[in-house]
Amino acid sequence: MIVIPFIKMHGLGNDFVVIDGRETPFGISSNAAKSIGDRRTGVGCDQILILKPVSDDLADAYMEIWNADGSIARACGNGARCVAALLMSKTNSSSAIIETAAGLVHADSGDDGMITVDMGQASSEWTDIPLSEERDTLHLGIENGPLSDPVGVNIGNPHAVFFVEDADAIDIEVMGPIFENHPLFPDRANIEIVSVLEPNRLRMRVWERGGGLTRACGSGACAAAVAGHRRGLTGRRIEVVLDGGLMSVEWLDNGHVLMTGPAVSVYNGELDSALFYD
Repeated sequence: MIVIPFIKMHGLGNDFVVIDGRETPFGISSNAAKSIGDRRTGVGCDQILILKPVSDDLADAYMEIWNADGSIARACGNGARCVAALLMSKTNSSSAIIETAAGLVHADSGDDGMITVDMGQASSEWTDIPLSEERDTLHLGIENGPLSDPVGVNIGNPHAVFFVEDADAIDIEVMGPIFENHPLFPDRANIEIVSVLEPNRLRMRVWERGGGLTRACGSGACAAAVAGHRRGLTGRRIEVVLDGGLMSVEWLDNGHVLMTGPAVSVYNGELDSALFYD
């Protein structure tokens, strides 16, 4: 039996199966991603991260991102932190560059062990999110039940950020799928439910496109920070309180978003290679 080594990692409870396919490249199918991500019959995770050879010589690895439902994502903030920590540990370096479908991601390790990732530039253009029709992305004008008028942001993935009085009072498992699949979002969307606790502190819960309810979402925290500042509710540097813990986000004047948080290795394991072929 041929086995594929993997590492189980997480960033604030947003968990991943990380597979290094740089030396022995292999493909993965949608069904394989679902099988691995299943928490009863597989390893169980929010996303599967496959490291592949780079096309850009500046990068240390290419990161392919599969959601647990078998769909593909372009960006993953917590996943980038985990992969960066893994790459740094192998090279004994304090920095790493990861190539993704959304571009190059630069990461650095601080003296406190936290990983800072430059998530690139946030976009608020309706065509970039993307939306199915032209709308003011600061006020998308959609509503259902207790949620209304989100802010649209793209930070590698599409996001809709709803501001409410109490994020914990919203039944996100009901409302999340409704807005993830709203006709306004042709590629679906990540849904963030956010309360402003202080001018530089947000409480956020997240329903991830293709992943459902997760304990943390790095790109979602970045989207919430951008949306909060655009609405005039926060400054550019904030702390985001997630179900899995705290994350720091800074929206720089040049449009780039820096995200800082932990990355944890949980255990090593092996997968039967038969999982990777339909």
